[in-house]
Amino acid sequence: MSVEVFVEICREGAILPAYARPGDAGMDVYAAEDVIIRPGETVIVPTGIKIAIPKGYEIQIRPRSGISYKTPLRISNSPGTIDSGYRDELGIIMTNTSSICCYNEEEYYTIEDSGNLMGVYKIRKGDRIAQMVLQVVPEIKLTVVDSVNAIGNNRGGGFGSTGSRKLKD
Repeated sequence: MSVEVFVEICREGAILPAYARPGDAGMDVYAAEDVIIRPGETVIVPTGIKIAIPKGYEIQIRPRSGISYKTPLRISNSPGTIDSGYRDELGIIMTNTSSICCYNEEEYYTIEDSGNLMGVYKIRKGDRIAQMVLQVVPEIKLTVVDSVNAIGNNRGGGFGSTGSRKLKD
């Protein structure tokens, strides 16, 4: 199944998101310009595209696993939600979680460097920096009741209430 989504290129040389392989859930999203990210810094990496998402859908922005595994770069609000009414340029919020005290301003790493190297990172124009997934979003209709305890089953607890012990086999 496919859903038609309209896209506008708003920066020269921007690359349209694309699936790396047939059957992939997420389309790779590309940087539209070079961006330096210093340790402890959070930046918005421009993609050079605007998207008209159909009503009843959202686009979720998620990290690329290789970047998360090999570098200290993180998609800060993962998954990020792009609402159907948003029409401005898609930007990827990225944080460099490197230690602030230990880096050389003169050198930088790229997302191709592995080993979780701490320091300044340079996202280069054309780098695959995130992935986007189109999701159906049903609209919520809230109904006020006197108590939710009588509706369904209350599993009880939350926020770590099941503990951290290994389950018995």
